[in-house]
Amino acid sequence: KTKRNSRRGIDSIVKLLYGILAIPRIINNNKMKKQDYRTSITVNTTAEQAFKSINKIPDWWSANFEGQSEKLNDVFTVHFGETNITVKIIELVPGRQIGWQVIDCYKHWLKDKKEWKDTTMNWEITAGNNAIQIGFTNTDLVPGIEYYNGCEKAWDFYIKESLFKLLAGGKGMPELK
Repeated sequence: KTKRNSRRGIDSIVKLLYGILAIPRIINNNKMKKQDYRTSITVNTTAEQAFKSINKIPDWWSANFEGQSEKLNDVFTVHFGETNITVKIIELVPGRQIGWQVIDCYKHWLKDKKEWKDTTMNWEITAGNNAIQIGFTNTDLVPGIEYYNGCEKAWDFYIKESLFKLLAGGKGMPELK
């Protein structure tokens, strides 16, 4: 009887430990469900004007701009002081969608200066009643990675302030040369 009780006690401890050890796996699996950075704006304009304005990078994102940003497979680079980002246009559906892929970058303030490489940015333009909604998603820009906080603040400004003002009033607030 004592051996049986001891065995039950050991089995209970093993189950308890297994449960405790399984918790990190559950937490890690939940972390794997990434939540890409997303934002949107609603503006009184046309889908065509929104599409054209998004593609005019120097007017709302960075005036320190090289390359082309109007056709599929165009490549452009934006500079922010020491930081630079080179983007390829991988999707272009006039008045509806734009897709960008970062093909090179240098973010001087990060440990991994190339951490943004291979991320994508997707724009979706949806017509509504007298206004359009522009949705933006930066894939792989998720809470917990080194560059999230800085990029979240930057995208919030460039999309919700600069791009919005370009569309609503004709003048954005890009990073200047």
